[in-house]
Amino acid sequence: MGHAEAATKFNLDAERTGWHDKALWFVRAKRDKAAASIPEWEQLRTLAEGIKAETLNRLPELLEQFEAACTRNGVKVHFAVDAKEHNAIVLGLLQKAGAKKVVKSKSMLTEECGLNPVLYKNNIEVVDTDLGERIVQLRHEPPSHIVLPAIHTKREEIAELFAKELGTDPANADPTYLTRAARGDIRKRFLEADAGITGVNFAIAETGGIVICTNEGNADLGTSLPKLHIACMGLEKFLPKLEDLGVFTRLLARSATGQNITTYTSLFHKPRPGAEMHIVIVDNGRSAMMGREEYRKSLGCIRCGACMNTCPVYRRSGGHSYGSVIPGPIGSVLSPGMDPAAHSSLPFASTLCGSCTDVCPVKINLHEQLLAWRGDLAKAGHVHIAKRLALKAASKVLSNTTLYRIAAKALRLTPGVLMRNKTLNPWERSRDLPPVPPKTFRQLWKERKPQS
Repeated sequence: MGHAEAATKFNLDAERTGWHDKALWFVRAKRDKAAASIPEWEQLRTLAEGIKAETLNRLPELLEQFEAACTRNGVKVHFAVDAKEHNAIVLGLLQKAGAKKVVKSKSMLTEECGLNPVLYKNNIEVVDTDLGERIVQLRHEPPSHIVLPAIHTKREEIAELFAKELGTDPANADPTYLTRAARGDIRKRFLEADAGITGVNFAIAETGGIVICTNEGNADLGTSLPKLHIACMGLEKFLPKLEDLGVFTRLLARSATGQNITTYTSLFHKPRPGAEMHIVIVDNGRSAMMGREEYRKSLGCIRCGACMNTCPVYRRSGGHSYGSVIPGPIGSVLSPGMDPAAHSSLPFASTLCGSCTDVCPVKINLHEQLLAWRGDLAKAGHVHIAKRLALKAASKVLSNTTLYRIAAKALRLTPGVLMRNKTLNPWERSRDLPPVPPKTFRQLWKERKPQS
């Protein structure tokens, strides 16, 4: 199912679509207010863009520097070429330690690799400890947003879910009540855990340290109680120096949720006495993306979700409609790079308004990359023949003045047949097109143009 069909299904619930749109725009507005409070905001974005460019240019060197520093710190580094190898490494570490119960903080990398099903299959219980992630885990569905995983759910639905899974009052949908119930359940999981798995927001090549940013402190508990800590990260997460971190901590939370900083910004450099710490660095198509000059800048993404919160398509179609672990504009750029055939519809799920590029804290030119993907997917034969023929015809018309005038006159003569027909023009099914003006722009221009 392509994005358009999945989005249509989401839009059947008009009430949900409406508050989903408003909730995300509220977060976008908070982001704007937070950014405006920093006079040097644009300079920070430029700095971040440059640091990420340096990281990608020096990546082999930084990988070696990071591994050497980790080894000195007593941390074991593993490299995985793809999701399958990542899952095998993590499973092997857990089995070696005899771990049967695992607590996991939010990690989009482990979602990307499909780690949880692999652990379930091998009789290892894994509990997602971020509240939003726990909700979608109990609902047996993937996150719909990389920062707000359960943004698509109503609190009444969560009340019903928790009543079934945690024994709470199904009539009580108070967020505080539900949050306390979830925390009580998850706290027991922390105390019983044999291992903790986390993601990584940033990795510092200079020191061998990793940085984890959360608002709930779940990553800190998950790494402080068990004796085995496994951190999983994509190879693009590096920063060259510790001093670079301050640039990104000022940008990340403000871009994501409008906060000045995440409640917990924790640095890990070595295992606790008597404990083990492992870092699994995953490629999974990133090297291939790095080799494509027009798309490599997308690897600078710091997973703030700002592009999703501002995107008019994402806000009105829901994250699950993208069929990808990372939805929204950045997902529509990254996903086709990993599987062009499966995600060929995503670059077309955009108005190309450029709002995603405007809010990106590391200045990724998302709307330009989405446009580039449309051309590349069409050339590769991943775009439906009807759409390719229609676009070729439109190109001919729009590039030829005579054809354009003929087409414009034809459309004005038959607007009801061609433009307002819900079969011939699927856009009309969910949009109200404005009435055809009595005169064209050219006619008005001739009438109003000053006589010389």
